[in-house]
Amino acid sequence: MQVWRDSARRLRTHFFQRNTFQPGHRVRLLYNGTDYFPLLLEEIAAARHEIYLESYLFEADDIGRRVVAALAAAARRGVRVRLHLDGFGARYFPSHWQQELADAGAGLLFFRPEIKRLSLNRARLRRLHRKLAVFDGRVGFVGGINILTDIEPGHLNLAPRYDYAVRVEGPAVARIRNAVQRMWRQTALVQLEQDWVEKSEPLVVPGRFYGPTSAHFVIRDNLNHRHDIEKEYRRAIRYAKREIIIANAYFLPGYRFRQELRAAAERGVNVVLLLQGQVDHFLLHWATRAYYRRFITAGIQIYEYSAGFMHAKVAVIDGEWATVGSSNLDPFSLLLAREANLFVRDGELADELRADLRRKMDKYSRRIEAERVSRAGWALRALVWGCFALVRFMMSVTGYGGRRYLE
Repeated sequence: MQVWRDSARRLRTHFFQRNTFQPGHRVRLLYNGTDYFPLLLEEIAAARHEIYLESYLFEADDIGRRVVAALAAAARRGVRVRLHLDGFGARYFPSHWQQELADAGAGLLFFRPEIKRLSLNRARLRRLHRKLAVFDGRVGFVGGINILTDIEPGHLNLAPRYDYAVRVEGPAVARIRNAVQRMWRQTALVQLEQDWVEKSEPLVVPGRFYGPTSAHFVIRDNLNHRHDIEKEYRRAIRYAKREIIIANAYFLPGYRFRQELRAAAERGVNVVLLLQGQVDHFLLHWATRAYYRRFITAGIQIYEYSAGFMHAKVAVIDGEWATVGSSNLDPFSLLLAREANLFVRDGELADELRADLRRKMDKYSRRIEAERVSRAGWALRALVWGCFALVRFMMSVTGYGGRRYLE
């Protein structure tokens, strides 16, 4: 009976997998803001009907200035512009930029604006962490790149911020457009803005074959898609045969995710993690290291990127499956935030991403060996386990994650 159940589960999984990836996409991998911002500005300038742009951070720097100016210019020529920012991440968005967009006729909303800074309401932890853009229902951008310069202020000696995004054409763009429109209407409804009843006219996009890539756009929210991104990762890990490379800036996944990784390593899959080497978010940075010994003992390789601040959230499996998006593999992204990833099946794109990840590991990262973990002094061990205990305590207090998330 158990054998029959296992076979049925595998059949259901394979059926679901085949039917979630749609063919006919053209996907271009973008490296850092150097690739991303020129293309983003180019699409803003070329838009004729509508622009949706979501971002967690939107800094008052040269990049932010250029994007605001381009959006205002688009609105003045009659393009329907909707800029949706997180109320915490973009809380310092300049008031004169807000006025400039309003005068041009562009829409601007802040998701969950920070009104009570000292509030203990756990709902304020649910942020809009997605980085999405859609132009005329024709082209979409998905990734981890916020609207800010790649050079970290105060750290001019470090390499530019390390991140990825993708430019996509094809059937998935309609799903991206639907996601940003729905999110806009939800925020407008909560804030009693008139846009919640506003209906966009369907855009007629030529139904042509764009390219050879199969793609699947996946979101995470707190309603119907609470674990969709994590499940897509775990499904791919479970069926990996040769290699898994995950590059993630903030890596503190739950129990089942870690079990899938260890099981893959035990069956002979080469599992490699590329993680943040610079201290960015202090608590998560050190709490993550509580798992290093167990990962290394299971045969998992760990590299720390040390040339600069790493913001990437990507993975490649078996040279044919890849993902690029906004979701970290930590409690904030997996349990709280609105996230979005594009999952693709394309050997050429997967090879391109894998080659860049390997280059980052070989030239700009250090491998964490078992001996180094064993030689850690008592002060470092106390720091790691203290941070880990604090993360567990915070999750317990807020009620997120369930009892087994960090076991």
